[in-house]
Amino acid sequence: MPPLVVIGAGLAGWTAVREFRKLDTTTPVVLITADSGDFYAKPSLSNALAQKKAPGQLVTTPAAKMAETLGVTLVPFTRVESLDIASRTVRTAGGVHPWSHLVLATGAQPIRVQFQGDAADTVLSVNSLDDFTEFHARLAAGSRVLIMGAGLIGCEFANDLAGAGHKVSVVDPGPRPLAALLPEQAGDSLRLSLESIGVTWHFGTAAQAVDRQGDALRVQLSDGQVQLTDVVLSAVGLRADMRLAQSAGIACDRGILVDTALQTSAPDVYALGDCAQYASAGSRTLPYVMPIMAAARALAATLAGKRTDVQFALMPVSVKTPAYPIVVASPVPGTQGTWHNADEGLWHFVDESLGRRGFVLAGRQTSRRAEMARELTA
Repeated sequence: MPPLVVIGAGLAGWTAVREFRKLDTTTPVVLITADSGDFYAKPSLSNALAQKKAPGQLVTTPAAKMAETLGVTLVPFTRVESLDIASRTVRTAGGVHPWSHLVLATGAQPIRVQFQGDAADTVLSVNSLDDFTEFHARLAAGSRVLIMGAGLIGCEFANDLAGAGHKVSVVDPGPRPLAALLPEQAGDSLRLSLESIGVTWHFGTAAQAVDRQGDALRVQLSDGQVQLTDVVLSAVGLRADMRLAQSAGIACDRGILVDTALQTSAPDVYALGDCAQYASAGSRTLPYVMPIMAAARALAATLAGKRTDVQFALMPVSVKTPAYPIVVASPVPGTQGTWHNADEGLWHFVDESLGRRGFVLAGRQTSRRAEMARELTA
């Protein structure tokens, strides 16, 4: 019988295989990945400096060990060129792989902003261990780092870099950090806390051009300001990697569309992780760790012969900003309502019927995460 083929060796791909092996130890599994396949926690990339870890130290299990333990044929450093749904094959530069079932765990790609200037090609994004390795190599003691984007990843990197002694500036067109996620007061408190450790903010503007100026980089902002820096890090967001699925005619929207059992529009083709748009979540993408774990368990059962719908419990997100720790349980997008400050460091999102639909905990209130989650689900 042709093997189960998994494309992608991130958390989604490896976790799906691990959960499948708990239920089925005999079906052959082939995992194809463009990188080494080493297993690491992607969230650790944005606080590696605080952990005093070099890039290689972030690997928790080498790829060869993962493959041996899980009984997987690993095909590393190999890009998939195309999928043929009719013939059930995956084509790579190294050959063709048949499949009985196919799992797409292709993740997401950084949104690339086009810049003017002779140093536009030096702008970095960090979305993988390889990316972080390059970024880490650019940093010298006390480097100036300009971060584009005051979202979750931008704020986490700002905190980590400033804490490690680097001079950090953050540029964002919005009015405050995490403006799309937090109530105004919480965003302002985060801004002040990161300012206190040396982060400089530039709101209501965006980077337009990056040029070389001696050993430095000269960044022109849309409001006319000029910033000199050593490294430019783009953290303006991620976009689901749907390229293979789209070229194979699989239905996509903001991600690869999957039903409640994670099947795509193609028979026996499934998707999970950052590339998937989940029917079980109101047709949303969920680019966080806990949804991946839930999806992997459900998918493993389905692949083992028992169709299982994924169910996502309430999964609050921890923002790794030690200067001002935050836990967010966001309301479902489109929910009408307002944020209410119930106590210092505690906000509830209340809908039009006065029902609680989300919460934000900050500072010492983050210890109430489990309590607030129980109240919200009740």
